[in-house]
Amino acid sequence: MDQWPIGVFASVDAGLGVKLEVAHELGVPTIQLHAPHQATRTQANADAFLKRLSGYGIRLTCVFGGFEGESYADIPTVARTVGLVPPATRAARTKELKEISDFAKLLGCKAVGLHIGFVPHDRSLPLYKEVINVARDVCDHCANHGQALHLETGQETADDLLAFIQDVERNNLFINFDPANMILYGTGEPIAALKKVGRYVKSIHCKDGKWAKNPGKEWGQEVPLGEGDVGMENYLRTLKEISYDGPLTIEREIPQEPERQKAEIGGAIKLLSELRKKVLA
Repeated sequence: MDQWPIGVFASVDAGLGVKLEVAHELGVPTIQLHAPHQATRTQANADAFLKRLSGYGIRLTCVFGGFEGESYADIPTVARTVGLVPPATRAARTKELKEISDFAKLLGCKAVGLHIGFVPHDRSLPLYKEVINVARDVCDHCANHGQALHLETGQETADDLLAFIQDVERNNLFINFDPANMILYGTGEPIAALKKVGRYVKSIHCKDGKWAKNPGKEWGQEVPLGEGDVGMENYLRTLKEISYDGPLTIEREIPQEPERQKAEIGGAIKLLSELRKKVLA
């Protein structure tokens, strides 16, 4: 397979990704998968999904966890509802994430990803230590399956994310780098952040966004790839600089407009194909 194979974020029955047949129509060789609903995470469904993947010639590179009750309505709501940080839902979600790891094993996938949530900036807080412990627990479960856990960027600055990974002290904890999320959440200039955390980046998203008027307090705006403030050529050049060699996985979170979503992902594939050829020349 070529260096930096292009991929898309896909879904079966949950999440914001495109359907598998759309990924096939777009001609991509890799996908990340949003984990399907709990009731459908069965051996039979795993076997059927793998058969479809094989028929399409598509390789699965990461299974992403997501949870009931999460909302990305605004930044305070994300802090309150997303990931493994909120105490009220943590135990149930930790159990479910382990089940998602088990399902990823059925799919032969060596990486599990998620938004862990807003990790506290203050490392002395009891909540910070609780999140460290739950991350260790999940990493150990994934390690039993030979899997890595990939934390998606967005809610933390590069420095805070580095400190958290080092405090967890697990050698299977890595980063799924999404440059647009740094802009959307207002947590840092994405290229500078990528250079800081580069040694931990094992998977990425190709997504674009524009800064909010009040970064960190208001959402930025997600836009089609190449139309935002990331700077996609610079992004790819930095990926080359940090020796990233995985897929370029496109994420475009507008599932309510499937035709537009497909068209804009098609445009992103064209852009990335051109930039990949230029950067790797």
